[in-house]
Amino acid sequence: MTGDQWTERAFEDYLNIELRMAANTVETYMREVREFILWLAQEGFRAAQISAEEVSGYIIFRQSVDSSLSARTVSRIISTLKSYFEFIIQSGQRKDNPVRLIDMPRLARHLPEVMTIEEVDLFLQEIDCTSVSGLRDRALFELIYSCGLRVSEAVGLEVSDLYFEEGLIKVTGKGSKERLVPLGENAEYWLKLYLEEGRPGFIKPGKVTGALFLNRLGNGLSRKGMWKRFRETAERAGVSGKIHTLRHSFATHLLQGGADLRSVQELLGHSDISTTQIYTHLDNSDLQTAHREYHPRG
Repeated sequence: MTGDQWTERAFEDYLNIELRMAANTVETYMREVREFILWLAQEGFRAAQISAEEVSGYIIFRQSVDSSLSARTVSRIISTLKSYFEFIIQSGQRKDNPVRLIDMPRLARHLPEVMTIEEVDLFLQEIDCTSVSGLRDRALFELIYSCGLRVSEAVGLEVSDLYFEEGLIKVTGKGSKERLVPLGENAEYWLKLYLEEGRPGFIKPGKVTGALFLNRLGNGLSRKGMWKRFRETAERAGVSGKIHTLRHSFATHLLQGGADLRSVQELLGHSDISTTQIYTHLDNSDLQTAHREYHPRG
């Protein structure tokens, strides 16, 4: 085993144990690190001695291999390598981080796709609630919209995370950080109905699971399964978007209703309020209306 291969394994342990990163994040980091280590071996370099210029050469190499590489992907590669070299410094293999000398590409700030309240209602009403899978889907998507959940957060929910008496749900977000989010009346209604009449229909004899949302095999519903159900329902309802659009819509509708930015940040589980600020976007008609109503010269 080479020194870089040993460092690779130690870095993965560091991400999992020390930083307690989510499994999907660790997988993304390690995929980039393994590609980098493979390139190092092919070029005859070692991470402990490589220069900033040579790391830049790796970025150029990646862009030449895949011309469709976006600025966001390049930023992710640089960010991953920066973390990797910080770990190498901690392990005593070198004293500097060459990636700190590399500039991040400029990223276009894209506004999130959002459904109107009417589109959300149209989407939810399209779900056939006469079947156990329909009850599950209605409870699932109602919950994601009402509580602003990420898909990974919905996947990880367990029955024990529901606190109906307090009107709360415990959500485990990025970095295994937990937060309590209020349950809306609609979400609570559909969750209770699903637990009483839907979920028991998925449970298989001899199989015990605490997962809240189950598939037909009695296992926890996967992200892929959730995406499939969302896409099918959205097509029938004639609305566009992804599951994450429900989370974007949650945040936008809260702000439009008068909620303050800090509260929305807490509900979404954002560590940095600048991430939440993107939801403060308004279209031109909203701006014109606000100007006419509230500005003395409107």
